[in-house]
Amino acid sequence: MPSKKVIVVSGKRKTALARAIVKPGIGRIRINKIPIEIVEPEIAREKMMEPLFQAGEEVWKQVDIDIKTSGGGYMGQAEAARMAVANGLLKWTKSSHLRTVYAEYDRTMIVGDSRRKETKKFGGPGARARDQKSYR
Repeated sequence: MPSKKVIVVSGKRKTALARAIVKPGIGRIRINKIPIEIVEPEIAREKMMEPLFQAGEEVWKQVDIDIKTSGGGYMGQAEAARMAVANGLLKWTKSSHLRTVYAEYDRTMIVGDSRRKETKKFGGPGARARDQKSYR
């Protein structure tokens, strides 16, 4: 019984997490079981499709990608899914040319942004803000 090639990659952005499963196919890409062509809002859809446009149709038309996202807002999930798709295509093709194309277009597609929310401390309403004092 021949083994099928399946790659599992993940992407993170702020508190959003996306897990992509890349397997041989005909170019079907689904996000939370919804085809990428009908995902709303449109700006999030375009953000998720950026790695596909950069790679070219001959690369992503030979794979099916299933993405599951959770946490964060819709844009955070879109950027996490974008990173998962880009890394999945990179692992699938093992192409150094594709890596340079992604890096030149936008480095956060393959590396990610490590910034997180600063934790709230005591003595104030937020991370840095403090309660005001009055001496009168």
